[in-house]
Amino acid sequence: MLDYTVPEYKRLRVIVDTDAACEADDPFAIAHALMCRKFEVKAIFAEQFGGPETTQKSYDEIMTVLDAMEVSAPVFMGEKGKLSETADGGISPAARFLIEEALRDDDKPLYVLCMGAITNVASAIRNSPEIVPKMTVVWIGGHGYDVKVPEFREFNAGNDIYAANIVVSSGVELWQIPSNVYGMMRIGLAEIQRRIYPCGKIGKHLFENMVNYNMSEYAGWTPGESWALGDNPAVGVALDPNCGRCVYREAPIFNDDTTYTFESGRPTIRVYTSIDPRFILEDFISKLQLNYL
Repeated sequence: MLDYTVPEYKRLRVIVDTDAACEADDPFAIAHALMCRKFEVKAIFAEQFGGPETTQKSYDEIMTVLDAMEVSAPVFMGEKGKLSETADGGISPAARFLIEEALRDDDKPLYVLCMGAITNVASAIRNSPEIVPKMTVVWIGGHGYDVKVPEFREFNAGNDIYAANIVVSSGVELWQIPSNVYGMMRIGLAEIQRRIYPCGKIGKHLFENMVNYNMSEYAGWTPGESWALGDNPAVGVALDPNCGRCVYREAPIFNDDTTYTFESGRPTIRVYTSIDPRFILEDFISKLQLNYL
């Protein structure tokens, strides 16, 4: 157990938005967020990653993580596809909850940690623009700005370009953690086995889920014996905004191939140019060991 508390005035309301079943790093970030004393986790949203069935897969993986940790949190189904494909006036339970939480009278600031496509947040903003000044959105997504010709289509932005453009154009307080930065969160499978696997049912699940994915046909892009826990930086910067360096710049417009177009007069966003992997990884592993060893 953690033998310390966090002063009430420093605590945050947090919503985790995750495509939890997409690949193997999301469950690590979910577990990290749930163990942070600074966070009052109000809900976890299941995010789509390519089709109607993927939202349900994310939901199921979230429930698996909660069961393995022996904790509870409200979990809501998000949109069942890209927002441009569901523009029929409907709204998902996740987006509806976000609207209600953002508009609720509470002194604690609201942070939405987005670890995948940003469909659910975009849906909420599109339906209720008045929530824009009432939250901070931390998003793992998009390319770095020094790359002129990206080597790949960035996955999270590419899963819903339309939604990404809604959010970056909205004027919401947006903290972007792009691919060149979230890719810095390297960890070896051997370290996961040695330090995380022994940590109860959740440690076993995190290790075995990653090993199984690493051996699957979907993991051709991975190095083979290491991983980037690319979603944990969203937790890290909410815990300590100074755990990385950042700049402020005008928000880009996302092109279909996840490259950027730039125009003057756009809203200002915070873009992280680096993060501190040691702080984030050690905070996560220490909390896991203190709670589950």
